[in-house]
Amino acid sequence: MEYRELGKTGLKVSRLCFGGLTVGPLQANLPVEQGAEVISEAFNRGINFIDTAELYRTYPYIAVAVKKAKKDVIIASKTYAYDRDEAMRSVEKARRELDRDVIDIFMLHEQESELTLKGHWEALEYFLNCKARGIIKAVGISTHHVAAVEAACGMNVIDVIHPIVNYKGIGIVDGSIEDMLAAIRKAYDKGIGIYAMKPLGGGNLIQHVEKCLDYVLSIPYIHSIALGMQSIEEVIANISYFEGRKVDREVLERLKSKKRYLHVEEWCEGCGQCLSACAHQAIYIQNNRLQVKPEKCVLCGYCGSRCKNFAIKIV
Repeated sequence: MEYRELGKTGLKVSRLCFGGLTVGPLQANLPVEQGAEVISEAFNRGINFIDTAELYRTYPYIAVAVKKAKKDVIIASKTYAYDRDEAMRSVEKARRELDRDVIDIFMLHEQESELTLKGHWEALEYFLNCKARGIIKAVGISTHHVAAVEAACGMNVIDVIHPIVNYKGIGIVDGSIEDMLAAIRKAYDKGIGIYAMKPLGGGNLIQHVEKCLDYVLSIPYIHSIALGMQSIEEVIANISYFEGRKVDREVLERLKSKKRYLHVEEWCEGCGQCLSACAHQAIYIQNNRLQVKPEKCVLCGYCGSRCKNFAIKIV
């Protein structure tokens, strides 16, 4: 496994980052022990970097997996906190549930522009204070917006950016993939650590997995790539590919044929609470039930986090 310095953070991360969303309640909803086994397998095969978020509810999985790990693990988490109190609660929740005194990377989740960064400044300021006290090692943002990458470049306090990158630009809200790469290059040149998300377009490009991975791996100003994995078979296949080893053709075809989609259970009440969670206008209410536009859905699972009845799942 190749490892790279994540910008100027002092953190040396594996080229492949474990995307922690997929094992948890918003997607596969694996039992904690089973999900932890998948993560642990990744750690034991060379991955030392995992991405999660408060929203994902996967801290228990990671805590179990880290205890089994045979190496130090770098954890990045995210929160929607906008003020000091919310930020403090998020940091302490992560420390408590991950059973770690120090969180390696803590980020503002889904930032959109200079305006949203200003709106979350009090939370960001708290993270910077935690960094000064040694509770957080690096501060960052995650985003689907070119404008947020551009804004972060000009702030001089952002250590890490977690942007969406795939060859079709699926999920980029305010521009093309070329626009996003230009902004990322600017951040990289300033010494900001870059680790990309959704190289398979949230599963929409899974039939072209080699093309997707070759594309992101060829970009020299991306330090690491977060890829969601739900099974040990996926872990082995992805690590083999990242290490330049041939993946068993039968395994690769099985993984490609696994079509994921957003499923709405029959008990959906059509309340609409989930709509604001979707940045891509991929869901709508019709006939008192949630409907999906598959061509716009990036399978992030964020809508499911707003459903009080657990009626929305990625399957």
